[in-house]
Amino acid sequence: MEELFLFFRIILYILGIVSLSALIVLILKLISTVDKTNEILDDVDSKIKTLDGLFSAINATKLAISTLGDKIVEKAFNLVGKIGKNNKKKKKEEDDLYE
Repeated sequence: MEELFLFFRIILYILGIVSLSALIVLILKLISTVDKTNEILDDVDSKIKTLDGLFSAINATKLAISTLGDKIVEKAFNLVGKIGKNNKKKKKEEDDLYE
């Protein structure tokens, strides 16, 4: 009976050593994978920072075009408004003459 307990104890020790070794190998592979992932993320981050200048230039251009469009529309409305006021004044003067 004691021989059986000794046999089981040896088996448990062997399984523990194998499990610990496998865990160490997996952790080392995980560390290398994380390092590769960090390198990829750093590369992507540097490329995104390069594009920030392009995006800010596009944003400035969009803002300039929008401002120009707003000014053109404002001038057009003012012109239409002035024409409308002149027509109203002429009609009012004509109405005053006929009365």
